[in-house]
Amino acid sequence: MYSSPSKLLFLPGASGSTRFWRPAGELLAHPAQQVYVGWPGLGSTPADPGVTSFADLVARVMAEIDQPTALVAQSMGGVVAMLVALERPELVTHLVLAATSGGMDMESLGAQDWRPLFAEANLVVPQWFIDYREDLTPRLAELRMPTLLLWGDDDPISPVRVGQRLAELLPRAELHVFPGGDHRLAKILATEVASLIDRHLAKG
Repeated sequence: MYSSPSKLLFLPGASGSTRFWRPAGELLAHPAQQVYVGWPGLGSTPADPGVTSFADLVARVMAEIDQPTALVAQSMGGVVAMLVALERPELVTHLVLAATSGGMDMESLGAQDWRPLFAEANLVVPQWFIDYREDLTPRLAELRMPTLLLWGDDDPISPVRVGQRLAELLPRAELHVFPGGDHRLAKILATEVASLIDRHLAKG
């Protein structure tokens, strides 16, 4: 059985914005310490010459896990969260994955490829971030911590079929679909999302 987390790590999507999760985070009743992680070289986080691969991002997040921790992740941050949880299952108590946009064969699930437009609009984004396409599905059954899946039914980047597939593969997953929700639902619908996260974190 997993304990209640004493730390919450909020992981952004490809934008790297440390502000994305704040509207929901500030509404949480759960008393755990909150840490908003940024991706080096993206958003407002300075570039780090020591981060040159997706594995380096995972290592950066793992370095923050020094106590029972829940990972709350948006889009590509969800891939980082799953990789971290696979490496540190003894300390990752809960997962919250919102509109995760990788870690599976997204095209077969009807997802629109976000990478070309994102790369065009963000010229400084590292190529290794854009190119990451590892299929994690063979290992997802190892993630036995309670997992909350947050999806919108109006999200071409990560359609509901992605959330449904994750719900099938993750042993303790609960999927919540927001009617009309798009890829930014965790920020736009912060009140509803915070309530669901609080309830989720109370699970053992």
